[in-house]
Amino acid sequence: MAKAPKKKFSTLTSGSAQTVSAEKHANTVFKFNTNLGQHILKNPLVAQGIVDKAGIRPSETVLEVGPGTGNLTVRILEQARKVIAVEMDPRMAAELSKRVHGTPQEKKLEILLGDFMKTELPYFDVCISNTPYQISSPLVFKLLNQPNPPRVSILMFQREFALRLLARPGDALYGRLSANVQMWANVTHIMKVGKNNFRPPPDVESSVVRIEIKSPKPNIDFEEWDGLLRICFGRKNRTISAGFKAANIMEMLEKNYKTYLSTQSADSNNDSMMLDNKQDYLPLIKEKVAQVLTETGFAEQRASKMDQTDFLKLLYAFHQVGIHFA
Repeated sequence: MAKAPKKKFSTLTSGSAQTVSAEKHANTVFKFNTNLGQHILKNPLVAQGIVDKAGIRPSETVLEVGPGTGNLTVRILEQARKVIAVEMDPRMAAELSKRVHGTPQEKKLEILLGDFMKTELPYFDVCISNTPYQISSPLVFKLLNQPNPPRVSILMFQREFALRLLARPGDALYGRLSANVQMWANVTHIMKVGKNNFRPPPDVESSVVRIEIKSPKPNIDFEEWDGLLRICFGRKNRTISAGFKAANIMEMLEKNYKTYLSTQSADSNNDSMMLDNKQDYLPLIKEKVAQVLTETGFAEQRASKMDQTDFLKLLYAFHQVGIHFA
């Protein structure tokens, strides 16, 4: 993943400008860019409810994604030791900086100006976000894949996306996102938020979810797990067997198998495991895949009906025959 350097952003104001509401002032100087997901949460009760559900401790650092004009930020600052706000729009960053300038909270706030997905994140304990809808899925996966993931995340999403996070096998919205997130975290629904609680109102309803990383984390490789799910959920209503028949999938598995053979050979000096780069391993891969799917009984199953235990069984069975997904 590309990384962008962290940039501290600050803007000083003086006189009466400090007393102007950031949200009101923002409306007079620029229009909210809905293409960037700029729908400002205006209901103070909802904002306070989101912060309260995080259970922030006085010693904790909170990461806020897309703070906007700071309606959530000022409430987080009252409870946290430090707030790191990642904002893409310099205008919003300026408004947020003005809002806290000259207050006791000013020293507790650090603004990182840039694209959240390209920003190398410092350590944080809690994540709170009124999430720009276009980065919902990448944001979740980035949080899950942090070296030190947050203790808890309270995240606002489009209602349908939130329901996908919560969906169970057999549900219409159950898919790769559901199976992936639920392997690594416990997800609960916190509240529904109507579109009229935002300015400007979005086209869809929203929901707030709580994501708590499991402890200890499952002892599997994130990329491996996701690689298997990508194949299984490529078309979630096709059988698992059909999902593995695509030529590009077989080529990827053959490449991974060659890597596996070279690793085994280097580790054991076993001549029988020596890699022959000229050999066509595709027939062998097809044979191994068919063997695993038959022995596990998942050949005619559909991913939309399978749970985490099923996918784990499938992953371990593939490992036993030297097939890997990352």
